[in-house]
Amino acid sequence: MMRKFNLDRINLKKVAFGEKEIVLKRTTYQKPKIVNDRLVDKNGNPVGTKGDMYTKMIMDLILQEGCLDHDPRPHYEDEYPGATYDEKKRVITKADGETIQLYERDSIKYREDGTLVHCTPAHTISINDRFQCTYDLSKGESPMITLRPIAMKASTAEILWIYQKQSNDLVVYDELQGICTWEDDKPLEENKINNWWWQWAIRDKKGKLILNEKGHPIIGACYGGTTEPRDMMRREVIDTIKGNVEKNIKPNPDSRRLITCLWQIDDFEKPHGLKPCAFLTIWNVRHDWDGEDYLDMTLVQRSSDFATAGCINQVQYAELLMLIAKETGLKPGIFTWKPSNVQLYDRHFDQAIEMLNREPVDDVDATIKIKEGTTFDNATTKSFAIFTEEERQKIKTKNPKIDLPLGI
Repeated sequence: MMRKFNLDRINLKKVAFGEKEIVLKRTTYQKPKIVNDRLVDKNGNPVGTKGDMYTKMIMDLILQEGCLDHDPRPHYEDEYPGATYDEKKRVITKADGETIQLYERDSIKYREDGTLVHCTPAHTISINDRFQCTYDLSKGESPMITLRPIAMKASTAEILWIYQKQSNDLVVYDELQGICTWEDDKPLEENKINNWWWQWAIRDKKGKLILNEKGHPIIGACYGGTTEPRDMMRREVIDTIKGNVEKNIKPNPDSRRLITCLWQIDDFEKPHGLKPCAFLTIWNVRHDWDGEDYLDMTLVQRSSDFATAGCINQVQYAELLMLIAKETGLKPGIFTWKPSNVQLYDRHFDQAIEMLNREPVDDVDATIKIKEGTTFDNATTKSFAIFTEEERQKIKTKNPKIDLPLGI
């Protein structure tokens, strides 16, 4: 059954806002079919991962029922090296001679090197509080998808950066990824950060980078800037449930107060980058009837840029659950993702429809695996594995990379 995305009603609003209409490659897609909590193909055969199922289900729901924001705070930034700008006519002339007429809400700015940047509103359509995604990790269920390649090394590095290293230093993040090119003895303008957080490095009122004592750019009092002063994961989760060798957990593993929260208003009064999206974890030990003790965890997320990071956030927190379970002598149990607002940016509509029309890749193992001997302190990006190299190439071949512009 084909579904149609009602783009007309969105464009009517965009025109009323004084903005350019959206033009898509196509507005129809195959409605996802779900039977017994599994995505199935046209013949009724189960296909893909549980993450694939939820991804298609959520994208379909947003496209059909999502509401448009009226005053978007983020924006897109398109760089045009060598371009000129006619302020009177509000026209950009690119280096190749192409002209771009600015609309009412468009603006321009210039990089430090003089490159012209065209800023346009980054609208979303979104739904609120409509679902939750649940995965039983003990049964191999996985939030990983096969509908597009996912950069898992960067994702794992990010979760270790926040909770293990407890760092807001962008150079430390690059080091965790194994792609650090920063050299402390180089001038600032000659150095480069290789992760997406660069967009949220904090600056002073004049736009100059605020650096830490090592001379590195930082994201300020958020994420690692919040976990480090509290030693959050060790003090509020690990040490609360980690006990002696004999019992492996403390005499009171049944606490319902194992909670971590990145949303700290006092921190936000200091310079900080992007406020936390995935911000609250709730941990519970479960003594199941099979005689095993499991660690379950719920992640609450205030906002999800779903096409870009919906899968990434789920997988990295599932990895965190597995890491803490291993550290505390428990078995990984049920991971639940509870987002409040889930959105698709308007420059992601084509990509969402493309993913809905794609078929998942079968005959791959999306189970998240953690290496023996891994501890909370020694874990690296190599401590986790999803897919073999052959399976990753299979996904890239069938469902190639999709570009997803960031709303900054």
